[in-house]
Amino acid sequence: MSPRTRRSARAGQYLALLCYLVFLAFPFVWLISTAFKPAPELGSLHPTWIPEHPTLDNFRAAFDEQPLLRAAANSLTAALSAGIIAVVIATPMAYVMARHRSRLSTAATGWVVVSQAFPFVLLIIPLFLVLKYLHLINTLWGLIMVYVVWSLPFALWMLVGYVRAVPPELEEAAAVDGASRLRTLVSVTAPLLAPGIVATALFAFITAWNEFFFALVLLKTPEKQTLPVVLTHFLGAEGASDLGPLAAAAFLATLPSLVLFALIQRRITGGMLAGAVKS
Repeated sequence: MSPRTRRSARAGQYLALLCYLVFLAFPFVWLISTAFKPAPELGSLHPTWIPEHPTLDNFRAAFDEQPLLRAAANSLTAALSAGIIAVVIATPMAYVMARHRSRLSTAATGWVVVSQAFPFVLLIIPLFLVLKYLHLINTLWGLIMVYVVWSLPFALWMLVGYVRAVPPELEEAAAVDGASRLRTLVSVTAPLLAPGIVATALFAFITAWNEFFFALVLLKTPEKQTLPVVLTHFLGAEGASDLGPLAAAAFLATLPSLVLFALIQRRITGGMLAGAVKS
């Protein structure tokens, strides 16, 4: 391939990437613009990207109309708990499945992937009956259990791939140096799995934070409802929406995921073998 052809191919790749970024960013940019627009601009026949008279009235109205702070606290509790519990359960399971391969582990991995194709409607009735028997309907702990069950298969599948990417020779070298099995797992394997564990926890957190259907069915009282459910209260009975406060509340609801990802993205993209150097 000639240098000119390589430059053209790279330019095409960058152009495709730019188009993809614009496609992803458009809804979020428009959401921010709507959140800061006053009522007259929201009803204008000629919408603009940048508000001509930006205002915070939509944010004030959103907090006045709905208990956003309480709903955000419920969502944060459920999402953090689900992410931590899912990772704690999935990590040792993934290690066993990755290091001790057999037909059973292969079948289990296949079942994990297939289980993600089940629609919510098939699961909600059995889950509702189980939670009712356990007296966990309309409780955050019941919702957390559902989120853990729902995110655990994919979390397990992700961590199996990360464990297999860690060379077994590192563990064998630690064993030759006299390290016990537990010391090897804690000092050698665990640091190398840190990026995968963080990425998996982030996936479980975002899945629980954005989830709507299970929270709508399982949580009945307003005091227990999560943020996605409370956002629907800005919609009227006939489909009319309070667009400004809804956009402001939706913008605030996206911030925790963005901030969390910004804080740990270096950890996620860090080298998988960063901790492989033996001092």
